[in-house]
Amino acid sequence: MTVFSPARQLPTAEEIALAKESSRALSVYLQTRAETQQIEILGDEGATKPVRVPVTALRMLVDILTEIGEGNSVSIIPIHAEFTTQEAADMLNVSRPFLVQLLERGEIPFHKVGAHRRVRYQDVVSYKEKIDAERSKALDALAKQAQELNMGYE
Repeated sequence: MTVFSPARQLPTAEEIALAKESSRALSVYLQTRAETQQIEILGDEGATKPVRVPVTALRMLVDILTEIGEGNSVSIIPIHAEFTTQEAADMLNVSRPFLVQLLERGEIPFHKVGAHRRVRYQDVVSYKEKIDAERSKALDALAKQAQELNMGYE
């Protein structure tokens, strides 16, 4: 399984073009009520091999290809994954000492493995969603106040 790594390389122009083409071609096969789809993989020797894929996995593959087609790097993280404090800090784009303060204040749950703190992926995502919502609410309040004070914002 791929592990979170913020230092991934961006896709090349060739990869972007191929991902765009592939996502369009595969997305046609998502319009089904079937639970699986069959795709064929072309081997080096020219023979094709049929592969049955759950539609949920095919949908995820299309999403991944779409992101790559937009020039983005992609990481796959299992929901039950646990992060080190550095990995969690990288995901939140904060320093490790600041993250440790959040953990110690109880803002993000954690547990220890020996002397090391571990943070569940889902807890990091929940915290991020919470602070993003708070930021959005604060920005809305500031925009409303600027409009009420006729500060030139429409």
